[in-house]
Amino acid sequence: MLKLLTILMGDMMNHEIDLSRYQLRTDLAIDTIGSKKIEGIDSKIEEYGDIKVTNVYVNDSGSKIINKKIGNYITIEFNDITDYNNKEKVKKILSDELKKLLAKLKISDNASCFIIGLGNDKSTPDALGPLTINNILVTNHLFLYGNMEKGFRRVFAMMPGVMGQTGIETSELITGVIKTVNPDFVIAIDALASQSIERVNRTIQITDTGIHPGSGIGNKRKEISFETLGKKVIAIGVPTVVDAVTIVSDTINYMYKHISYTKENINKPSNRLTSGNVNYLKKDIQVDEEFKQELFGMVGSLTEEEVKQLIFEVLTPIGYNLMVTPKEVDFEIEKLSDIIGNGINRALHNNVDNL
Repeated sequence: MLKLLTILMGDMMNHEIDLSRYQLRTDLAIDTIGSKKIEGIDSKIEEYGDIKVTNVYVNDSGSKIINKKIGNYITIEFNDITDYNNKEKVKKILSDELKKLLAKLKISDNASCFIIGLGNDKSTPDALGPLTINNILVTNHLFLYGNMEKGFRRVFAMMPGVMGQTGIETSELITGVIKTVNPDFVIAIDALASQSIERVNRTIQITDTGIHPGSGIGNKRKEISFETLGKKVIAIGVPTVVDAVTIVSDTINYMYKHISYTKENINKPSNRLTSGNVNYLKKDIQVDEEFKQELFGMVGSLTEEEVKQLIFEVLTPIGYNLMVTPKEVDFEIEKLSDIIGNGINRALHNNVDNL
């Protein structure tokens, strides 16, 4: 078996690995950037207790390097939204960050907003957009009858469904409605895909670059952006799925960290006082390259990208590169749709702080 692995690895090393065949299934700019310093990308991190907010601006040169559009990317990372107080903290931070972005885009307090809930309400991991719309405070009809008090703006909302339900390209449906109602700007909400297990249902991204519906699971659809709609578009999304390649790759990395951490700390007296459920894998654990090779042989000598390519080449031909979501996704999607919907309400209107 070792001889066979050596032959396979030798063949793999002797030809250039074509990473273009493995499209990283991530919609998050922070996944692509990671902790690297990249020319043309400005990044600022703020922490509010256990909630981390990363503000990233990608300019023209940075856009070419990471293959993301020029613009602002705001990422809110959190651990738990099952607790009411934690959920309210995330909701407030989302609202505050959205207000800052509206000011940065010079969108006035009385500008009308068209909110679009993208996705399939019959599929729980893809139901974030439609469920969020249920929490949106729609006001345009009240303005039509003159019953709206000060502090509110005109808001329209729509759940366009997916192409498999309507047979119509989602962007075409949205374009038709926008021509009719003519809002000043658009907010689109959609489920995303991530390149990291720990970000699933634990991250919210806000960006002014628009969105590609279905891109996270490989469905190529026309983008919804300023270029296609002629309106400023703010996209808000949460990664709700990862693919099997990501899960296996992350598991291998966690194995490296687990064994390195155990080897370094197993005999420390302080560890006897630590509960067994502490997630030490999130710590910055240094993994020695020689130790990796000693532990996993030739597989340990591969880079992270090469490991992903190898896993991709194994799983894809047999149809096992599945898209996976957590078992508690229905409960978490309900909480997330409340956070995003009412966070948007607070950012758009001045009189809804108690929502």
